[in-house]
Amino acid sequence: MKELIRSNDPIFICWLEAHLAAEGIEFMVLDTHASIINGSISAIPRRVMVDEDQYDQAMRLIEEGAPT
Repeated sequence: MKELIRSNDPIFICWLEAHLAAEGIEFMVLDTHASIINGSISAIPRRVMVDEDQYDQAMRLIEEGAPT
């Protein structure tokens, strides 16, 4: 697995999860529980990991459709 992004923005993470799933890109979100334990201060960003073979496809998805 390769790190795709690291973010404190739960809305962006949710958007990304939905779009990766729709494209059939396997992913996992790491540090979710650590982030929650620290409350809402966003001290620990969540990491979205994808398979190395799908990394380029996932990056294109972000570049083409990430909300601004």
